[in-house]
Amino acid sequence: MDIKRIGSQPSGKGPPDYFTGTVRVEYLFQPREPARASGASVTFEPGARTAWHSHPLGQTLIVTSGCGQVQLWGDPIETIRPGDVVNISPGEKHWHGATTSTAMTHIAIQEQLNGIAAVWQEQVSSTQYEALPML
Repeated sequence: MDIKRIGSQPSGKGPPDYFTGTVRVEYLFQPREPARASGASVTFEPGARTAWHSHPLGQTLIVTSGCGQVQLWGDPIETIRPGDVVNISPGEKHWHGATTSTAMTHIAIQEQLNGIAAVWQEQVSSTQYEALPML
């Protein structure tokens, strides 16, 4: 057994190649062989979001605070709130983040395939981000 005490794991700013706005990533756990899963708590300040991306083995998001948004390529934006669990299938192009006026924190869990957990793509444009979400 290995207990990671709160505040003992590294955290840092979300890299600008993968995020727009102010994002803090707190790594919760990394895969230990033979496991492939990793997890992080990610906080998006208002207006912050990921770039478009996909995951070779999918991703699960668990919203813990605030109000956010998630969108699959070609689908409308969905609003997500604390307690919501979002399951994103392998290879689905998507983004997620805060609303324009409210911060959001979620726990992100994904598995690595051949050492790759995410395939990052282009930034979400302002026009895409500011489209009206489904309520």
